[in-house]
Amino acid sequence: MEKKINTRRKPDWLKIKLPQKDSYADVKKLVKDNNLHTICTSGSCPNLGECWDAGTATFMVLGDICTRACKFCAVKTGKPLAVDKNEPIKLARSIKALKLKHCVITSVDRDDLPDGGASFWAEVITEIKEHNPEITIEVLIPDFNGNTKHIQMVIDAKPNIISHNLETVRRLTPDIRTKAKYDTSLKVLEYIAQSGIRAKSGIMLGIGETFDEVLQTMDDLRDVNCVVMTIGQYLQPTKQNMEVQEYVNPEIFEKYRVAGLEKGFRFVESSPLVRSSYHAEKHVK
Repeated sequence: MEKKINTRRKPDWLKIKLPQKDSYADVKKLVKDNNLHTICTSGSCPNLGECWDAGTATFMVLGDICTRACKFCAVKTGKPLAVDKNEPIKLARSIKALKLKHCVITSVDRDDLPDGGASFWAEVITEIKEHNPEITIEVLIPDFNGNTKHIQMVIDAKPNIISHNLETVRRLTPDIRTKAKYDTSLKVLEYIAQSGIRAKSGIMLGIGETFDEVLQTMDDLRDVNCVVMTIGQYLQPTKQNMEVQEYVNPEIFEKYRVAGLEKGFRFVESSPLVRSSYHAEKHVK
């Protein structure tokens, strides 16, 4: 097993870039004016400054209250509000106003809805395409409890990439994901890949995994024909979330990147500040 840094003091390589450009303010205003949500803010993403400075954002649909309470996630949990039926059109128009060429959409888990929000997902994708015919779309979806009929609704809307995160290695999954199961997530990714749409997934490091477990996770993803993988450092977003066990050296992240490419992934984004949508526009090519 590769040696990792065993300290909870945040190292220099995790310094976050603060927003500096007017484009940051433009994105922030559009999101606020249209009552939209982004995982950038709800999830306390460390790349918010860099991405918003570039005029991009990962939008979160179906509200900002999740029906699950995963220990790593900063998104609010509880009873969600009613679905905003105008959200698809507001989102589509906002994306057009931002003149995006590629967009990433994610959502909270909505186990309270009969289809987990799948039909709403399809409506969002369709609306975005109608108002932005040249755009490419990546969607980061929940597991829909493994229901293939619901996953198929998203597939039928034809986004360019469908992502679903494993989040961690098999051994740690029961400890940090309240309902989602490792094998269910793999089956979701396999179903996506079999549809012909590019499948993508991501994990966090620094929560107790071993080097060999990460390599095994890569093998598991390749076995279901997942072709894009993101690997980033877990950062504790609030005091209520689980603590960081270790800060993994960038050299180890690079070893994972190389190993992933050798295993057949088309893209591997692996560095401390990488998150699911980091450099997402590259993964569609």
